Parts: sequence; structure tokens; C-alpha cells
Amino acid sequence: MAEQADHADRADRAGHADRAGHADHPAYPVGLRLHGRRVVVVGGGQVAQRRLPQLIATGAVITLISPSATPSVEAMADAGEIRWEHRRYQDGDLADTWYALIASSDTTANDAASAEAERTRTWCVRADDAEAATAWTPATGRSENVTVAVLTTTSQGRDPRHSAAIRDAIVEGLRDGTLAAPHHRTRAPGVALVGGGPGDPDLITVRGRRLLAEADVVIADRLGPRDLLDELPPHVEVIDAAKIPYGRFMAQEAINQALIEHAKAGKSVVRLKGGDPFVFGRGMEEAQALAAEGIPCTVVPGISSTISVPGAAGIPVTHRGVAHEFTVVSGHVAPEDPRSLVDWEAVARMRGTLVLLMAVDKIGAIAAALIAHGKDPATPVALVQEGTTAAQRRVDATLADVGERAVAEDVRPPAVIVIGDVVAVGPHSAPTTGQDRPGDQQ
Repeated sequence: MAEQADHADRADRAGHADRAGHADHPAYPVGLRLHGRRVVVVGGGQVAQRRLPQLIATGAVITLISPSATPSVEAMADAGEIRWEHRRYQDGDLADTWYALIASSDTTANDAASAEAERTRTWCVRADDAEAATAWTPATGRSENVTVAVLTTTSQGRDPRHSAAIRDAIVEGLRDGTLAAPHHRTRAPGVALVGGGPGDPDLITVRGRRLLAEADVVIADRLGPRDLLDELPPHVEVIDAAKIPYGRFMAQEAINQALIEHAKAGKSVVRLKGGDPFVFGRGMEEAQALAAEGIPCTVVPGISSTISVPGAAGIPVTHRGVAHEFTVVSGHVAPEDPRSLVDWEAVARMRGTLVLLMAVDKIGAIAAALIAHGKDPATPVALVQEGTTAAQRRVDATLADVGERAVAEDVRPPAVIVIGDVVAVGPHSAPTTGQDRPGDQQ
């Protein structure tokens, strides 16, 4: 026993000596596996609110000790993600704890908890005094299955903002593919159906851009973000799958076969589509064709032009007191065409916003059908061509004259057509009151 006490005493002295001169020694980076292990958080304020989600994600058994908490932290407790003890810290709270985060506004309690962590050999982060802590939280970020953690080497000159900036640069590079990290394990071949967004290359999702950067073959639509193709390495094969209205096009069957053949050849294939793959994009047809051949398929949703293009033109598809719903309809088939699946009479009765895609050449017939079924001819209409791109333009009309206006202004596809009172709503329009309750925000 005397020998153990002597050993502990020497360890204490060594620990204190190290803390006295720890500015000269770098921190040792390590990843803590906290699943099923006890973690204590002291303080329920903004620091806890920021750090708790990552701790919860590890699967740790988390106890929060704090007399109060922010609404977000309280919601985590209500959801059962953490256990909240509504009180101040007491000596002994860190018993059997693997990791402690001390982040209260009570300096005395923080010092006491930090002292207990030192006695019990519990790794401890101090939000209020990093130099008194036994551990530091790195600036972390994630991209797919990679975690990036940036930590200042020593306590001298610690600059959390600089660490965060480095973290952000690395993560952004990994996500958008500008920071290439070659895979050293064989990747499973397959196809990713990637929604490229409405046209602006910055509006593709970070996951979509990363998969694009890793592709061997890209089968691209005309409406996809074309500027991104120029960033692809020279070895990437790009196949044009454009469907030009009343012009050249690649048949859907040929697109399906190209996806299958390249995937079976062991290549990583990206099917780059405009908007979202499943919004009039035939994405499910392609997924079904791949499934029939046993080829893995990943679907990456995209920002749909049905919402983003009106938004870019200053039109909200819903607005409090004006429209409580919006309906998206394909206009590639005229109302009188027997192939049409749209109940235009029901659509005309709706009070909300109507968004039409692929309807430029049919807008006159569609407007006439809506008016015939009772829609007010004075209903505002906006045609937004090449939305979110440098060539974007907006043409305003009414349901009564939109067919003529589209021809006179030479509106061409791709264009999104918005019908409804929201067209008249804008930053400079008078605020609406409506019948909604004050808390009903859309």
C-alpha cells in the first residue's frame, strides 16, 4: 500500500510539474470511443448546446448537471438523448466518468469539478479556462466517413479561429472535390443519381459535388450544372444525355444501358441531372433499370427548380396570408391530350400556387383550361427562364394574356412558370395580414 501511495504521489508531482511547463509540450491527438460510456457535462448554456450533439452522436451515456439550460438543450433532455439533473455541481458527480465537459458560468463550480477530474484521472475540457484543462476540444468537421480534427500544437499562441478556418478549408475541399484524396481501397462500382440543382453550379449539394469529383464516368443532362463538367479531370468520360425539346436527344433506354454497361465495367458512374432526380427527372426509371441488373444505386437529392427558381426571381411559392400550398405540375402534355394525367378542373379550384415545369409551349392551352374551369383571368403569372444562371430573366403576365406574352417575349425552355397571388408578393410589396395566427410562419 505504501508503494502504491508513493507511486500516486510521484504521479501527482509529475502531473503538476507538467502543467507548470506544459506550454512547451504539444497535445497528443486521440479519438475517444465513448459509446456506452459515462460522460458528464457541467453547465447547460451555449457551449453545451454546441458540443452536445456530437457527444450524443458518439453513443455516450450523457448526464447534464445544471440548474438551467437553453431551450435546445432542454429539448435534448425531453427527447431522452441526455439525462438532466436540475442542480449545481457537487463533489462526486464525476465518479465513474470517462470524459467531462465543464462549461458552466459558475467559476467556483468549474474549479471544483476540474479538481475532481484531476483526482479521478478523468479527461476534462474547460470551456472557461483551457490552460486548467487536461484536454482540448479540436475544431472538427466531417465529410462522408472522414472526421477532420484540427488542434493547435501547444498552448502558446492557441488560436481557435485559425484552427476552425483550417478545418473549414479541409472539409470544404473534401466535400466539393477540390481537395483530392485518392482511395487506396477498391471502391465498389455503382451509380449515383445526382441532382445537380437548378443550374447555378454553387447550388449542387456538397455530397453531389464530391461524388462528381470521384467519378470515372459522368452521364450529364443538358439542365445539369454544366460549369462543373469543366472541373473534371481529363480521364473522366463525359457522356451527353441531353434531351433538347423538339431536337436532338439521347433516348432513355440508351441512357439506362450506358449506366448499366459502365457500372458493370467496374467504373464509378454519376448520372448528373438537373434539379432533383425524382422530380420529372425519370430518376426512378433509371433506378429500376439498375436494380434489375443488381447494380448498386445511390440517390443524391437535388435542389428542385420548382422552389429555387421562383425564389431566385423573388417569388415565394408560399406566403403567410396568401398561399398555404403549392402544386407542381408537368406541362409537357396539353390539357386536352388524352395522355394527360392532370385533373385540371381540380387544379383550377385550388387557391394556392401552381408551379409548371416543361410548359412553355403549352402555357396558352393550360391557361385557357384553367380559366374555363373557373380560375380568375387576372391571376398573376411569372415566367422565369434560365433561373439561377447568369441568363436568368423574368416575364410577368396574367392568366388571360400569358400565352401571348410568352410568344411576344420569346420565352424558351428551360423556364419555370408560377401562377398565383404570390407572384405579386415581393420585398417591396405591402405586408400581408391574412387570418393566420402570429406564430404561423411558413
